[in-house]
Formats: sequence, structure tokens, C-alpha cells
Amino acid sequence: MPLHLEVITPERSVYEDDVDMVIAPGSEGYLGILPHHAPLFTTLGPGEFRVKKGGVEEVLAVFGGFMDVRANRVVVLTDAAEHIEDIDASRAQEARDRAQQLLAAGPVSAADEARARAALQRALVRLRIAEGRRRRR
Repeated sequence: MPLHLEVITPERSVYEDDVDMVIAPGSEGYLGILPHHAPLFTTLGPGEFRVKKGGVEEVLAVFGGFMDVRANRVVVLTDAAEHIEDIDASRAQEARDRAQQLLAAGPVSAADEARARAALQRALVRLRIAEGRRRRR
């Protein structure tokens, strides 16, 4: 019996299908979910979310959130998720550079610093996943 996976953001359903396995970036490290997994509710960290189905692996970038595993059903609620094909590495590099410049410029408000750190983290995840995609080709 396969796992039914749903990856949902506030704007849309990013992924929904029956899959063989999920590898998710948990807050304490990566974890694999197979059919008949024990019930689990965990936070997700930003990173590479891998989906295996029929010998094919798909990769999504997720940026935190929650994962609920119950009765061969996996539901991921995240602020943002992107298919690997949708990642624009040059745009991610520009976002990384902007965030680094803002952080290096000197004193900024706590809110601006938090936004810059979050943008930097998202850019670094996108770049790491894009680099992995390039190496796999």
C-alpha cells in the first residue's frame, strides 16, 4: 500500500500523489517515511524534500513547516515549497547577495535583520538544491 502525500502551502497544493517513500528535512535531521510508518507529527526545517515513486525521485525545496504521518497518509503544511525545476539559481544568487549585503551593512532593525536572515536561508537552500540537480545530470 503506497503513502498518500500532500504538500500544501497557504496559496496552493504543491504536490499530491501516492508515493513509495518520503525523505523530509526534520528539525533534527532528515527522516524517511515508508508505508506503515508509526504515527508522527514533527516540525520541518528548510531543505530538500525527496519523493520516491516507481524508481523515480522528485525533489522539492521546503522552507520549514509541519509534517503529519498517519495511516499511510503524509500531510506537509509549509509556508513555501518549490519543485526543483522551478528554482532559478541566478535569482537565488542575487537574493543571497542582497541579504548578505544588508546584513554586512551595519546596524539594522531587528525586523529587517530577521527578514534578511530568512531570505538568506531560503536562497542558500535553493542554491544547494540547484547545485545537487546540476551534479545529478
